Formats: sequence, C-alpha cells, structure tokens
Amino acid sequence: MEENTYPQKLLAEVLGTAMLVFIGVGSVPATLIVNGKAPFTFADLGMISLAFATVVIAMIYAIGHISGCQINPAITLALAATGKMPWRDVPGYIAAQVAGAVLGALAIIGVLGHKAVTVGLGIASYGPQVGAGQAFFAEAVGTAVLAFVVFGAIDRRSAGGFAGLAIGLAVFAVIMVVAPATSASINPARTIGPMLIGQLFNGTVHWNQLPVYLIAEVVGAVAAGFLYVALNARRGITTATEPAPEPVAAAEGALS
Repeated sequence: MEENTYPQKLLAEVLGTAMLVFIGVGSVPATLIVNGKAPFTFADLGMISLAFATVVIAMIYAIGHISGCQINPAITLALAATGKMPWRDVPGYIAAQVAGAVLGALAIIGVLGHKAVTVGLGIASYGPQVGAGQAFFAEAVGTAVLAFVVFGAIDRRSAGGFAGLAIGLAVFAVIMVVAPATSASINPARTIGPMLIGQLFNGTVHWNQLPVYLIAEVVGAVAAGFLYVALNARRGITTATEPAPEPVAAAEGALS
C-alpha cells in the first residue's frame, strides 16, 4: 500500500491546523467586528461552532488520506498512547500542528487587521465566574467527547465515508456547550497559536490559564482513547455457522 512521506504528512498537518485556526478561531473576531456594539448571542455562538465544524469536515476530506488530519496534539497523543501511531512520529506532528496554529492566527490578523486583536483574536480564556477547576473539567470533557468520536469514526468497522461528518458534528456540539465556560479550545495547538500571536501584537493573553488547558485537553483525549479501546476489545472467535465478516475499508480521516 502506497503511503505519503513523513515530510508530506507534516506539511499536511501544518496546512490543516492553519485552516482550522484561520476559519474556526477567525470566526470569533469576525463575528465581534460585524456585531459592533450589539450583544453576543447564542445564535452567534452557533455560527462560530458551524465555522469550526465546516473547516474540520473540509480538512478531513482534503488531507485525511495524507496525514490522518489529526490537527490536534491531544488527538495525536491519544492515538500514540493507544498504539494507533508510532511514538517516533509524535514530536513532528505536534510541532507541525503548533506551527500551523501560529500561521493561522497570523492569517486572521492579515485578513481582519489589528481590530481582530482588539476584540480578542479568539484567544481561549475562562468565562466570567469560571475557576480553574471548572475550566479543567470543561476542557477535559469536551476533548474527551471529540476524541471518542474520532476513535469511533476511524474504526475500520465504522460506516465508510462518514468520518469527516461525524467528527465535524462532534466539534459543533462540543463548542455549543463548552464555549461559555472556556471558549471550547479542546485542542492544545488552537490554544497556543492565538496566544502567541496575541502576545506578539499586544493582545490580552491569560498565560496562567494555559497549563489548565493543555493538561485537561491531553488527559481528556487520552482517557477517551483508552475508553474506546476498552469498549472495542473483543475475542477473535467465529462460529461454524457464522462466517467472519469481510473487513470494512477505513473511513476518511484514519491514519494513512
């Protein structure tokens, strides 16, 4: 079976994560700029969630067959921890994802101007009256839901061709619930990239919140990965009257 080279996979992860941040995170300052002084509503949150979902779906079908379209260090670590990708590939993937997030955040400013920084650049931060404990729980649960769907969607027995849609809809659903608490980062690269660029352009960055985001996201994704593996564990037994089923082709978005 032909496979893309490791540099090709890393470049795909850079581009995929850059698109995720540019479209997904960029929809936050775009919404605030368009709204002006109008209050932020649940409908606005819905459109931002849709932007994230659409770009995730698009990227899975665009680069899933090249790199797996992980575009999330927490997912990468969960896949490695459960033996679904080699640990030797992890540092390069994470570096590519963070680099892509930085490029995506720069692109937001390039398109929307410094006004994007003024309205927050979509940098993840706690909501009003949200403490570190609640934020940790929110990010861990949100990332766990996403990771669980990813593991199920790329399972060779899942319905072929629907991985992108399933994962994108999971992103949409998670953001709708978790965003009021933590901006629903659910992705260490998406957390770090806008923070770095926001700092560079004199934006407001709560660096003290970064460890909570990173640890919670990794813990949530890895825990969900092991949960799926545990649920998926099965005996390789077939009966004489029931022939073994034919293997199902891997869905888009699976590791190539």
